[in-house]
Amino acid sequence: MKEYPSTQIRNVAVVGHGGSGKTSLVDALAFVAGSSKRHGRIKDGSALTDYSPDEIERGYSINLALAHAEWEGVKINLVDTPGYLDFAGDALAGIHAADASLIVLGASAGVETGTEKVWQYSQACEHEAIFFVSMMDKEHADFARVYGQIRERLSPKAIPVEIPVGAGPEFRGIVNLISKTAHFYQAGTKSGEYQEQPIPPELQPTYEKYENDLIETVASTDDALVERYLEGQEISHEELVTAMRAAMKRRELFPVFCGAAELTYGARALLSEIVELVPPPSDEPPVAAEKWGSAEKVELACRDDAPVSALVFKTVSEPHVGDVSLFRIRSGTVKNGQEVYNAARSVPEKLNHLSVAQGRDKLEADVLHAGDIGVIAKLRDTHTNDTLCTQAAPVVLPRIPFPEPIIHVAVEAKERGDEEKINLGLARLADEDPTFHWEYNADVKQTWIHGLGERHLEVILGRLARKFGVHATMAKPRIPYRETIKGKGEGQGRHKKQTGGRGQFGDCWIRMAPLPRGSGYVFEDQIVGGAIPNKFIPAVDRGIQEAAVRGIQAGYPVVDFKVEVFDGSYHTVDSNEMSFKLAGILAFRNVSPTCRPVLLEPLADLEVMTPEEYLGAVMGDLSARRGQILGSEPEGTGLKLRAVVPEAELYKYATQLHSLTQGRGTYRHKFKGYAEMPPDAAAKVIEAHQKEKQEKEEEA
Repeated sequence: MKEYPSTQIRNVAVVGHGGSGKTSLVDALAFVAGSSKRHGRIKDGSALTDYSPDEIERGYSINLALAHAEWEGVKINLVDTPGYLDFAGDALAGIHAADASLIVLGASAGVETGTEKVWQYSQACEHEAIFFVSMMDKEHADFARVYGQIRERLSPKAIPVEIPVGAGPEFRGIVNLISKTAHFYQAGTKSGEYQEQPIPPELQPTYEKYENDLIETVASTDDALVERYLEGQEISHEELVTAMRAAMKRRELFPVFCGAAELTYGARALLSEIVELVPPPSDEPPVAAEKWGSAEKVELACRDDAPVSALVFKTVSEPHVGDVSLFRIRSGTVKNGQEVYNAARSVPEKLNHLSVAQGRDKLEADVLHAGDIGVIAKLRDTHTNDTLCTQAAPVVLPRIPFPEPIIHVAVEAKERGDEEKINLGLARLADEDPTFHWEYNADVKQTWIHGLGERHLEVILGRLARKFGVHATMAKPRIPYRETIKGKGEGQGRHKKQTGGRGQFGDCWIRMAPLPRGSGYVFEDQIVGGAIPNKFIPAVDRGIQEAAVRGIQAGYPVVDFKVEVFDGSYHTVDSNEMSFKLAGILAFRNVSPTCRPVLLEPLADLEVMTPEEYLGAVMGDLSARRGQILGSEPEGTGLKLRAVVPEAELYKYATQLHSLTQGRGTYRHKFKGYAEMPPDAAAKVIEAHQKEKQEKEEEA
């Protein structure tokens, strides 16, 4: 692989909603540039960056993937990202690995939910951004409508640099507003060849309108140009491009281009504009890292002569290869076979088989310079978000703030005995995907998996079957309810058993009382006069705790109560610890039902982000889920609604919210605490427990 210094590198994250044409565009750019020898298609399963079995089967991107295009002496690293929110972690990782965002929109669909989300990610990273309206050759393509949506829902600073000639089946070219020429594409072209011609007369009024808008917008970002513009002086091509590049760097302007990726229309022009407008890594400001072992901050400039620092932004497991790490070099030069250091884990790593990715293919490289993106296999103890550096200058780069999972389901093995294999597989998959978590919940005796959406978790189980040969199904997660008491009571627990030899005897009297929520369990020894010997008191305590775990009404642990043992009796021969433990169990069973037991349910603090027009529907749905609405406030272009909702009512809430808001609503939640269940809801849980208990007894 040819060496490219930092000045001859461009790092671009290709982002957008699922189905907007990102992968087709990456394929077209690499093919037109000659860096890829095959022009693949998603529908054939041959697209350059959608090569995993999951993606080929489903027909959309699931994983972040890398490609590159060599154009005008510059290497353009293209980071292809998934568009559906279920896989937003990879989109975020791709944006953090790049210096600019190429935001792709379908000419028919326009701005969608995923477009808004990746735009937010891009702006949070302070990226220069380019919009590309793709699929201009499809039915119902409408450039003007999509451009209007960009300005209304994303940024009023967006401005076209190209406009299409025709739309749908009649799409045949583009007009470049800066060069003032039309590019007409040859029917059947495979590499985006075009003929440069004067602008057609019928397009002249549209061209003049967009050209005036462009010149006025660009001039307004530069004091010297705006004076000349107001005086009616002509602004040259070079001056426009220079001013546009400077305005993009300040995020005061976002150019809009167009084309049809499957036909390769517009690919050549876009490659040239990326080279011209996107800054090289060497022009980016230094990254603030942390010196390992101290709170000291160090600034890392993108220079070859600086100490090595690189962030692993994605880890994937490939068949016959093992773990493959994708990394972005922030400073220094990386060489094949070089030893580096993972300071956070205190381990050295060796960079064998240093490569550059072109889809599934890996092209070995001797050297990668500051700012480049590379691939390395079989790092021993380095994972996503880890920093590679030198032992002489140990640093930790800022970590990617991956989104937290929002849904969870239970998983069950299809075949008995596969539980351990499932857990091992889930642990490996969690290492690959920071947005996927798993746990065994001992309270409900289920394995839970957590992710960003149902589609995300379906893909996880598919990988579990394919990579580890173990099959699991999703199930509704049980709710970890709790029980408590609201009243006081007292009574006796007496265990007596005579079997002909030495007997068993334990006798205790207890008082039970409720405690404030969150207090847990308190045991007090109020025995006087030696009614129960001191050595047997802890056994009574253990018996009460064991009985409390089994519940009073519905089999859930009892919490927030106090027990006083105040009287009892013993036998000098037959009493022992086990007898008093059993007495404690009996005392709890006898007294707790008299103390007004109630069920507690876990609550979630919920924040729902939604456009204002859907607020009423979202509030109505939350009320139907027994939610308590706390209020709303502006958030971005919409509203943030705050509510407290029972965890039991949030199963598959993501799907319902998507339906209510036409895919534009998102939410996050966290555990708040426990609260008493309404009697009617509690009665259903108790009834279900009694039924399950009866079925088990009948089976036995």
